[in-house]
Amino acid sequence: MSFVFYDTETTGTNVAFDQILQLAAIRTDSDLGELDRFEIRSRLLPYVVPSPGAMRVTGLTVDILTNPQLPSHYAMARAIYGKFRSWRPSIFIGYNSLSFDEHLLRQTLYQTLHGPYLTNTTGNCRADALRFMQAAAIFAPGTLSIPLDENGNSVFKLEKLASANGFNHASTHDALGDSEATLHLCRLVFERAPELWSSLVQFTQKAAVIDFVANEPLFSVTDFYANRAYSWGVTFIGQSLEIASDLLVFDLCHDPVEFASLPDEDVLARLNQLPKPVRRVRSNAAPIIRRLEDAPSFVSTAGIPSDVLEERVRYLQENEQLRARLRTLFVQTRPPRAPSAHVEEQIYERFCSRADEDTMDRFHSITWEERLLLLQSIADDRLRKLAKRLIFVERPDLFSEAERAATNIAIARRLSSDEDRPPWKTWGQALVEADDLLAQAIGDASVRLKQHRAYLAAQLENAMQLLGS
Repeated sequence: MSFVFYDTETTGTNVAFDQILQLAAIRTDSDLGELDRFEIRSRLLPYVVPSPGAMRVTGLTVDILTNPQLPSHYAMARAIYGKFRSWRPSIFIGYNSLSFDEHLLRQTLYQTLHGPYLTNTTGNCRADALRFMQAAAIFAPGTLSIPLDENGNSVFKLEKLASANGFNHASTHDALGDSEATLHLCRLVFERAPELWSSLVQFTQKAAVIDFVANEPLFSVTDFYANRAYSWGVTFIGQSLEIASDLLVFDLCHDPVEFASLPDEDVLARLNQLPKPVRRVRSNAAPIIRRLEDAPSFVSTAGIPSDVLEERVRYLQENEQLRARLRTLFVQTRPPRAPSAHVEEQIYERFCSRADEDTMDRFHSITWEERLLLLQSIADDRLRKLAKRLIFVERPDLFSEAERAATNIAIARRLSSDEDRPPWKTWGQALVEADDLLAQAIGDASVRLKQHRAYLAAQLENAMQLLGS
């Protein structure tokens, strides 16, 4: 199977309401030899406000953001979708991608009427190079040179880690440069810690995770929070009742016998306390799982005799009633997600029907005039809204003058009003951010920020004039 190392540069950090401005990807063979590379940019969408902070980091100017020669957001999405589909099956790897880039990629596909789960369906898998590097620091120390901050804490930021390990990161915060840096670090782990690399890659496969978890009575799960590593000695207690791909495990530093006689409210209280007795393993997100004998020294079960751990496993395996109670009560530890009124935040509410999938495929193969007529054939109201917005952005001339005016007013109202604390960035919020940054900026950064601020102010003025007309 091939690998795809990719990165994005975006208008900001809000994974639902910001947009990708640049995506780059490098495809390799199983030995990480380069086979192909791909890069594309997009101009700014009319309903997205670029963060001055993000533009300062990427170095993108207003002229680049609004360059009419760049592909539209839809054209970029079509190119990404086509290229990534041609590269399947592959393991898609970014740096901190499972927390950021992949969500932006899914939104890009979803908002342009493509299947959003491209990186973990149709034979593809996904992983996060940040987690690979953190795992290497624990399970194969010496594989990488890990820089330290002023407090002596390990630093895993891509540009600092890549530089400390021999990569000339001249194009920091450029999608192609960051993809190259990610590939460089992965090659070091591949070459210097092949057993660890093989294990990490093995568990990018959902089926391999499920098989290991179901058949290994005792194993460890390792994860990272704020760059700090934690590891738990666990055993499998069943599939999540909420998400089929989530596997629930019991931390064996706890004695399961204590839970059997407790009423539900007391069990629920224990499930909410640290260290948590029940945890979830995301089988489709490349978890770091190892046999217990290979666990780090700080694993939660360290110091507990093996015969005690084996007895706890045996007790749970023989007590399906307790396992079922734990699975049921675990659901109540998860805060309910309130439904959103915004179509961007409805991406995970449900899967679309096969009929709508077929309609979306047809949408991309017909003319814009025909696409407008196709709207009424889309049953899913989310996709219908997105399709209409997409057509308006690409071909506003297909709408009546009254419809165009109403849509432009709606966009102006959306981006100029800070009432009710909207989840997206408004022109006013961006101006405040620009002023804060300008107070400390010097040199070229100050010049770019002033240009960016002037653009934001002009856009806000245009919006207010439109709303006042």
